[in-house]
Amino acid sequence: MAGRQGGGGEKRKTSLENMKNIYPGKFIVFEGLDGSGQSTQAELLKSFLIEKGFNAILTKEPTMDSEAGKKLRRILDEKEKTEPAELQGLFVQDRKEHLEKLIIPALKQGKYVISDRYFYSTFAFGSSEEVGLEWLIKINNDFLTPDIAFLMKVSPEVCVARINTRGRRKTYFEKIERLSRAWKTYESLPQRFSEIEVIDGERKIPEIFDDIKKTIIQHLKI
Repeated sequence: MAGRQGGGGEKRKTSLENMKNIYPGKFIVFEGLDGSGQSTQAELLKSFLIEKGFNAILTKEPTMDSEAGKKLRRILDEKEKTEPAELQGLFVQDRKEHLEKLIIPALKQGKYVISDRYFYSTFAFGSSEEVGLEWLIKINNDFLTPDIAFLMKVSPEVCVARINTRGRRKTYFEKIERLSRAWKTYESLPQRFSEIEVIDGERKIPEIFDDIKKTIIQHLKI
């Protein structure tokens, strides 16, 4: 099985009208279903960049720093309930603070910022609950576009099997039905957003990371 997955033809321009990264730092995002291994690969990339002498930081969405982020954690842990559109609105509120308080200041300082999830998660998981994709894109219109976004390609069935080995209660989105619907949207995103690189995530961790390193070196010229 191939490592990096092509998008199937020329990619269309993003329909987002948000900002390209004009700062001296680089903005890198990891995406995928719960259980896809994106968090592991994000950690590995942070260590790799630091070893190469870059000032790299790792962050995650939702954050636990904003009021919206704290409420999101309670909802994802199924301690509170809300409507799907309101849930995604909370993600947007949290993301706005995340950018303003951490991501953009770090990029201005020349740091490599690695985010475990970003607005692509809103597109995939929001649409999995029948929230309109175009509306989800619209409410993220003012946010920074990453320099590169890695999308881990792992089937919902494999993700659920991995989640089951964790020995803890599943969170809100960690159900096969929601993951399957979210993946349908994730699969469509590389055709729409040129910064997305699809990585085959059903291999051994070092093999996956080798592809990520090669892509980072090629795209970011490090």
